[in-house]
Amino acid sequence: MIYEQNAFLSGLIKDPELSYKIIDSLPFPINYRDSEGFYITCNKAFERLLGKSREELIGKSYLESQSADVDEMIEMRDKELFESQTDIVYEHQFKAVDGSIHEMLVYKSAIRNNAGEFEGILSSLYDVSDRRKAEIKADKAKEASVIASAMLQKIRAGIVIVDHHMKVIDCNETFARLMGEEAEELYEAIPGLPGADVKELVPEIVGKMFAGLLHTGEEMLERDLTYKNKLLHISIVTIYKNRVVGAIIRNLSSPKLVREEIISRAMKVTKQNIEMVQQVATLLAENAAQTEDMLNSIVAAYKYGEDKKDE
Repeated sequence: MIYEQNAFLSGLIKDPELSYKIIDSLPFPINYRDSEGFYITCNKAFERLLGKSREELIGKSYLESQSADVDEMIEMRDKELFESQTDIVYEHQFKAVDGSIHEMLVYKSAIRNNAGEFEGILSSLYDVSDRRKAEIKADKAKEASVIASAMLQKIRAGIVIVDHHMKVIDCNETFARLMGEEAEELYEAIPGLPGADVKELVPEIVGKMFAGLLHTGEEMLERDLTYKNKLLHISIVTIYKNRVVGAIIRNLSSPKLVREEIISRAMKVTKQNIEMVQQVATLLAENAAQTEDMLNSIVAAYKYGEDKKDE
């Protein structure tokens, strides 16, 4: 060998500047304390975390450099390290010099000499604040998803939410029932139908409406159609442009639902005119019987048209 291993290791140990360059290049904070708890060295990342230079820390104990709650944690974990005889890992919050709180994953190793005698502790700290925030965000998103899914079931109209791959994100039972027995049976096995191909569940024209809205990014598409002996009103709306759309499907064959649909449409048309909304509401209240007769006539006319087609 050109170089003897012992000579190489000896040279490295005797070159403190090189050692500092190596540990300073590490992106995470590290420090080394002796058996009495005094800092022997640390890297730049640890300096930045505490807001103190290496010169200020070396020769000081952790009791002199950090807050009381951190001191207590260090003492407790040091004791755990001595008793376990193995490396330990734990999480702890550190308050940085700028006042920000960091969730740190701390690795501690006991350093021993060749005779097995304890000489000090090497600590490495990894900032997992972003990961924790992501986990909290994911938990909240999951909770919100559960709540939203439960709310879908409370809506009397059929609701289905679809992603840009034309896959179902969620739907309610009313939607499955409106789409027919096969969809209803599938819903019983897989509530919400997540991942199902919406083109396999809805009439072809509705599938094209989904695809069209996802492509164009328009706000809404609407139409009425007859499907499985039911008159359906389809409203497809953009939730996230070109990414997620939702459909509201109402069964206009039911006299009660027809009435609700007329009221809904009246409210939509008169949104920009409060006086007209009031007039419509008053008219519906004063002429409820006449309105009911009108709705029954509409349904009867629709059923008559269906009967004629069947002949």
